[in-house]
Formats: sequence, C-alpha cells, structure tokens
Amino acid sequence: MSMSRRGFISALSVASLSLSVAACSSSDGDSDSGGTTKIRFGYIEDYNGAGLLAIADAQGLWKKHGLSASIKTFVNGPIQIQALGTGNLDYGYIGPGALWLPATGKAKVIAIDTLTFADRVIAQPGITSVAGLKGKKVGVPEGTSGEMVLNLALQKAGMTMSDITKVAMEPATIVSAFASGQIDGAGIWYPLLDTIKEKVPGLVEVASTQDIGGNFPTAFVSGAEVKSATDEKVIKVLAEANDWRSAHPDESIAAAAKLLKVSEDKVKSDASHVKTLTTADLVAKTKDGTVAKWLDDMSDFFVGTGQLKKAPAADSFYTADLFTKAAGR
Repeated sequence: MSMSRRGFISALSVASLSLSVAACSSSDGDSDSGGTTKIRFGYIEDYNGAGLLAIADAQGLWKKHGLSASIKTFVNGPIQIQALGTGNLDYGYIGPGALWLPATGKAKVIAIDTLTFADRVIAQPGITSVAGLKGKKVGVPEGTSGEMVLNLALQKAGMTMSDITKVAMEPATIVSAFASGQIDGAGIWYPLLDTIKEKVPGLVEVASTQDIGGNFPTAFVSGAEVKSATDEKVIKVLAEANDWRSAHPDESIAAAAKLLKVSEDKVKSDASHVKTLTTADLVAKTKDGTVAKWLDDMSDFFVGTGQLKKAPAADSFYTADLFTKAAGR
C-alpha cells in the first residue's frame, strides 16, 4: 500500500480532544492515579466515525466503564491501522475499504459499527458512465473504500485498473483536484462528496455501492494484540452508545454535528447513507454467522483486487466471542 510520510505525520499531529475522566480500576492499559484506564481513539470525520464517540462522551459512558478517552481525527482507516501498529493509537474506526488490513493481521475488529452505502465513483460533467473514464485520470485514496468502490465499479463495467490512470491522493486532495479539473474522476465517499458537489454541481455519480449491492460494514478496531479487560470496557461503551443512537436518532445526529463542528443538516445528509443496527441485532448476527459472512465476502473481494493473497477466516481478526460477551448484556 502506498502512503505518504507527510500524510501519516500530519494525521498523527492532529490535536487530541480530551473526553471524560473516570475512577475505576483496570487490569491492563495505562492507568492514572485514580485507576482510570487511558485510551487513545481514532476516528474519521463523518457520522459513522464520530457518532458513537460523541454519544459516549455526552452520556458519560467512558466514565461509567472506568475509561478516559482522548480522540484524534484521521483522514482514513489505513493511517489509523498504521498508528495502531506503531503504538500511537489504541483504538480506531475504519470503513469497509480498509478491512483488508485487519484481515492481514495488522489489527483486530472488536465491533461492527454500521453498514454503509456512502461510497461513489464520480466523474466530471459530460462523462456519464464508468466506461467513460477509460484512459482518464481517476483520483483515489489507496487502501480505502474509495478504492474499493472504484474496483467494484470497474469490475461491473468489465474493466480493470489498467483501463484508467489511477492517481493516488489523500481525500482532501481529491476534493481540490476534482474541483480544479486536474482529475476526471474519483473514488470517494460522503460527506466529502457533498463538499465536492458544492464546487462542481454538475458532477456525475457513475457508480455507487448502493447500486452495486452487497453489505459493506464499518468497524471499530484495536491493535493486533487482544487486551481483554480494556477491550471489554471499550466494547461495552460502544454497545451502550449504539443502543442510545438507535433510540435517539435525531439527538445522535446533533451530538455528532457538535463534535464535528458542522451543521446538523450536513450530518443528517451523511446519515442517510448509513444503516444502523441495534446491539442486540449485532450480537445475534455475530452468533448466527451473519457478521462473519459480511467479513468473508469483503475478504474474497480483496483477494480479487490483490490486496489479500488468500481470504482468512473471519474469526482470525474479528473478536466475536469477546464482542458477544461484552455486548450481550
């Protein structure tokens, strides 16, 4: 995977936001004098990535479970996986396009967040199909769901990456490059796409995960080494925040908007591309193998793109038993 050093350092240098402090002992993780376990949690600035973290803070869930969380924004999932591997992060959030990294053993999926249908292949006005991108410059953040949807769209059109000129770019660079006409197309996602539309209102969505079909899970991840006591606490926080989100959809949008410092309308638009599930549903789907099937399907796809040499069993990187134990209260 190609990744710029500047992009990685930039992501790690984003100032963290300190959240709640608690007073409860823990058997692993860094603890302060009061016994609180300190964790560093990464997220992407969208409804999926920010929602549960915002709720956990607003509802005092970190404190309830003996955790103190500082959160940092990252531009994509792969950079968070790298940060986990270098010890600069304890937990993170990734979209479906980065699931190939846990599948290679670089991280563990501790919980599924949502099913997302926010990814699109877009083209400049006048290009009306994926086939119309043949031979043209298409920007994509490598290793992300932007690359995933581009691969899916090309496959459906009977094409491959060799039929286009792929240009590896950071997500924010895609926004400016597309707006200035430096690239003809892009693999990108909402809510960034809303920003691009403001600059190029005539752009064409030539492919979407919604139209292509399938299930595209987003996930919360930890480092490759399982830290059972701390992981259980984090899962409990995420599970309770998830149920609060299910019961209070409008308030959840407001909480995410406050954290992201954007309008509630923007977050509501972003949330329209997301399917949330209750914790009970996620537990049931973990127990009956549905979640494993989602992950297996993703791994099979990544074998086809060459990002994986072979598809591993989902239980090799999804801590299913730990999730059901912690979330199945």
